[in-house]
Amino acid sequence: QVQLVESGGGLVQTGGSLRLSCVISASTGSTYAVGWFRQAPGKEREFVAAISWNGLSTHFADSLKGRFTISRDNGKNTVYLRMTTLEPEDTAIYYCAARRGATVRDKVYEYNYWGQGTQVTVSS
Repeated sequence: QVQLVESGGGLVQTGGSLRLSCVISASTGSTYAVGWFRQAPGKEREFVAAISWNGLSTHFADSLKGRFTISRDNGKNTVYLRMTTLEPEDTAIYYCAARRGATVRDKVYEYNYWGQGTQVTVSS
């Protein structure tokens, strides 16, 4: 069983930055890749970024490359999503998710465990 808890969301002005954190609780020895997704009101949940178990492989939604970065510290059981140059269109609930295994994926159904989400609001 894997449990994920996101934090770091909030209200920020256009052009600002935020760093989201996802703390992961899992059984010792388990390996998992982690992804970030977001869901805006009235829209489907969409992929943002993912990182492999060892942190050497990352994958981003094409529209977000250059503004968002993802990293992980397995010693702290935490994955980070750094978001810069935020726009009102980035307003959404941001979820982190984990999938068994080491490789990154970008589909909702490929992830087994989900956090409760953290709200990010970007004001214009």
